[in-house]
Amino acid sequence: MEVNQQRLVDEFLELVKIDSASKDERLMADALKAKMEALGFVVSEDDAATKIGGTAGNVIGILEGQKDAPPLLFCAHMDRVQPGLGIKPQLKNGVITSDGTTILAADDVAGIVAILEAVRIIQEEKIPHGRLEVLFTVAEEGGLYGAKSVDPSQFQAKAGFFLDATGDVGTIVTAAPAQKGLKATIHGKAAHAGVAPEDGISAILVAAQAITQMKLGRIDPETTANIGVIHGGAATNIIPDKVELQGEARSRDNDKLDQQMDSMVAALNKACSDYGVTADIHVNHSYSAFSLTEDDYAVQLAIRAAKAIGVTPSIESTGGGSDANIINAHGIPSVVLGVGYTGVHTTSEAISVEQLTAAARYVLSIITES
Repeated sequence: MEVNQQRLVDEFLELVKIDSASKDERLMADALKAKMEALGFVVSEDDAATKIGGTAGNVIGILEGQKDAPPLLFCAHMDRVQPGLGIKPQLKNGVITSDGTTILAADDVAGIVAILEAVRIIQEEKIPHGRLEVLFTVAEEGGLYGAKSVDPSQFQAKAGFFLDATGDVGTIVTAAPAQKGLKATIHGKAAHAGVAPEDGISAILVAAQAITQMKLGRIDPETTANIGVIHGGAATNIIPDKVELQGEARSRDNDKLDQQMDSMVAALNKACSDYGVTADIHVNHSYSAFSLTEDDYAVQLAIRAAKAIGVTPSIESTGGGSDANIINAHGIPSVVLGVGYTGVHTTSEAISVEQLTAAARYVLSIITES
């Protein structure tokens, strides 16, 4: 059961060249549907495109099994961050990079090709397996929008494996935080900044006071918070009458998450009260936390499969969200697996052929060890 390394690398180079921005994954979806149909999957595309205003839906493939084994779900996402158009991959000394002007999109093409190669080997070698379910999502980057649109009733999986984590192959992410988003518009009072500044109330000044009263960054080992976007003002000679803020809080503890977000909202309200202005504040629940233990089948199988290919498993928690947050909330216990890429979301992104091959071997091992 050896991975065809040349075929794997060639397919990776092929797919990263296909433009596949968030909410514009049409070309990638079509390519993957054809590949999955050739592998014998029953393939469908859901209505996520309509729900999120995109060009393609999530691609789902079902491959029935020949042995009595728990159904498994494998997932990777089709989109990528910017700059991710016109990627020109380079292979040198066993490492794949872009040409330096774009990202590489190993996040998450590496996950996609690892899944496809593993299934090819299963088919070529006629290896008995249980039911395999594959989900390639759209619009994961920046909002998990594709996963949020998935109808979970079509899946029977007892364990899910999401190939979408940094770290070497063998990394098993078993816990990730919930996230709440914050949007606020502070309404001040405009005035001429040189002639009558006393008549104005600066929304920027109110926002600044609110932010300085917030505890941001690393709150504790499980909790983080950030104000990441500020828009406001029109000219230097006008006291700004409106500022828009966007932020977030994350925690693996729901009570801590609520407390952190409540404190951020309280700081905004206090600053507005002090200056006699108002604010429109909106908090949204972005996704739920998940936490698995080594008693969960998904974790046990991931550990066993890693050892079977000579890889030391490493159980980790993360501060980031992924499609696994959504699918866990639907009742499919799922972990996120390290794929071995580095420099994610930067033009320095890279993956070694060794790690790419190990990722495919790992997926294959998960299937055969189930």
